[in-house]
Amino acid sequence: MSIRDQKNIIKKFSRNLFWDIDEVQLNLDSCPSQIIQRVLEYGQLNDWYLIRDYYGIPKIAEYCQQLRTLDPKALSFICCVSNTDKRTYRCYNFAQYIHTPWNS
Repeated sequence: MSIRDQKNIIKKFSRNLFWDIDEVQLNLDSCPSQIIQRVLEYGQLNDWYLIRDYYGIPKIAEYCQQLRTLDPKALSFICCVSNTDKRTYRCYNFAQYIHTPWNS
């Protein structure tokens, strides 16, 4: 996909997703994990459609499985959509090891 096509997709994202990143510097291929995580945690349905059409569900699930943190609702959503087990996700396994003082 050309840079021009990527820029058109980036312009369609909700403004709140990448408020801290210069839109000119944003590239869908150089930082897919960051883009996918933000869309899953803070995006709207149209943002989801954009990344789904660009990356595809199997690739999105693959990137999410490598994330260290992911909102529990976002994790449940991607597991449901991709038909994967949450135990295969790094963020789920990492959260199991964190002990809070009141649960010790």
